[in-house]
Amino acid sequence: MIPTLQAHIAEYDDYWRQRALQAKENADKAYNPNPTAVTQHFNYHVARTLMGFNSTRRELRGKKKAHKGPCEATNPIDQCWRCDPNWHKNRKRLADCSLGFGRGTTGGKAGRFYVVTDPSDDDMVNPKPGTLRYAVTRNRPLWIVFKKSMVIKLNQELIMTGDKTIDGRGANVHIAYGAGITLQFVKNVIIHGIHIHDITKGSGGLIRDGEDHFGQRTQSDGDGVSLFGATNIWLDHLSMYNCFDGLIDAIKASTAVTISNCHFTNHNEVMLFGASESHSEDKKMQITVAFTHFGKGLVQRMPRCRWGFIHVVNNDYTHWLMYAIGGSSAPTIISQGNRFVAPANAAAKAVTKRDYAPQEVWKSWDWRSVGDLMVDGAFFVESGDPNWSKKYQDKNLMAAKPANMVSLLTKHSGTLHCIKGLPC
Repeated sequence: MIPTLQAHIAEYDDYWRQRALQAKENADKAYNPNPTAVTQHFNYHVARTLMGFNSTRRELRGKKKAHKGPCEATNPIDQCWRCDPNWHKNRKRLADCSLGFGRGTTGGKAGRFYVVTDPSDDDMVNPKPGTLRYAVTRNRPLWIVFKKSMVIKLNQELIMTGDKTIDGRGANVHIAYGAGITLQFVKNVIIHGIHIHDITKGSGGLIRDGEDHFGQRTQSDGDGVSLFGATNIWLDHLSMYNCFDGLIDAIKASTAVTISNCHFTNHNEVMLFGASESHSEDKKMQITVAFTHFGKGLVQRMPRCRWGFIHVVNNDYTHWLMYAIGGSSAPTIISQGNRFVAPANAAAKAVTKRDYAPQEVWKSWDWRSVGDLMVDGAFFVESGDPNWSKKYQDKNLMAAKPANMVSLLTKHSGTLHCIKGLPC
């Protein structure tokens, strides 16, 4: 499904016009004219982490499920916070840990903690204090945590305001069996450590979208997380499956985004970056996908891209039925240090798929595979300039860590079972 470019706003009033104008300004500021500086910074931190891992292994001997004994953080994002047994007292340390294009996203670090105590979602216009909907619509920074494990069935899409962190650590939190999360014309959001699955379309209606505003919405698409004109977004340690449309969609010049340490299963169209061949402002879109396990039951779009610059690095692709990475409208896709395990179907061994363009057109698109590991006949059809990085002033790129390290880097993808007083 192609998301509507009207964004499900039935009445585009002054409130939404102002948010849209601010979002455009945010995207202009967030856009990095030298994206290889970001890929270089990312690869440097991975290399440094693995150098320490291979030389000492002092902190990497625990067992994931037991969470007893030393910390077992196997990539640089996780090593930034997981080894602290008092993580629950230092939750905001997480805000210093993002890498990639979403680096610098701090979410609700500047605000107070807000504890969700009530899993209900009964009033779309005047949400009850203690609910997730109440928390995410406040007009101030908040670090949102959960008093207990809960399943939250959203009656309509959850429309967030900026400067928020949703932090599921220490509880087993599921957003499920209802509508998904919408990040529309917002900046600076972290979503960490929750399950998002079995998401359905919202029917629309009057929905609160800010502390001082609510408005009429049309039917939502049924994405797990929808980014629409969103900047400085970090989605980390999410377990996602079986949403009506995409697991994660990013459109309308959403940029400065990192998707990391996630585990995706049982879904058709996994991620869509860019919604339309005519929507050229998505050229500003810059997204990092890292340390993520693309697991069983996935079909396609891991991701499917239009226009932007996408860094796909150190992920484990163990399943796909049609293809893994696709696109149209001349996106730049840099695939580094991933492992691609092809399906048994001889017709689906290709990692890549290009749409809406003949070869004489797409042969100029920069789609490069650097240090990827191809298993069971998988192959990546490259195109564009082998010296593509020179376009961005970087002549000597630091290589991503080899794909044979991917099983280590993605070992703890998805939600974590964090216990207070122990390394997570």
